[in-house]
Amino acid sequence: MGFYKYVKELWKKPKESLGSVWQSRLIAWRKGNSVVRVEKPTRIDRARALGYKAKQGFVVVRARIPRGGRERPRHKKGRKPKKAGFVKFTPAKSRQLIAEERISRKYPNMEVLNSYYVAEDGKHLWYEAILVDTKHGAIKSDKDIGWITEHTRRVHRGLTSAGKKSRGLMHKGTGVEKVRRTAPKIKKRKQ
Repeated sequence: MGFYKYVKELWKKPKESLGSVWQSRLIAWRKGNSVVRVEKPTRIDRARALGYKAKQGFVVVRARIPRGGRERPRHKKGRKPKKAGFVKFTPAKSRQLIAEERISRKYPNMEVLNSYYVAEDGKHLWYEAILVDTKHGAIKSDKDIGWITEHTRRVHRGLTSAGKKSRGLMHKGTGVEKVRRTAPKIKKRKQ
């Protein structure tokens, strides 16, 4: 097995395999800002698989997203609270896509290539996104990643993997956005 395969095995159950490193890392990340630039990817195997290269023009940023249900803004008066549907409201976007968008707004001169899961605790989820500087000469001349210089605001148009998944485009054979899975129809028995 190569090095990256061992790293991949560790990340299948990170809480058990990383142990105290995992705990101390989360304690430090909770105290920090919600969007932080990091020197190197936390999961080098995943970053490399998604297109990261250790060269100029590539940046890795970590974002912290709150977990749990969302809440709609409340109306002032004149309606039954039960009917309003404030809690257990699920947004159409995944938390990973929300993290990518926040990172993109923080770094407007860069494009989000892709992102991956890093950690979670009871209150938060952490994702790392790979950013690419589209104006950098090393990126323009790179045959593997040069295509991104012609694309702008990919994450806000739902063109990253997380965006395509939330649009319902990752299922094979479907090209329809917002694919809804319905319950199978139950046939009535003849009496």
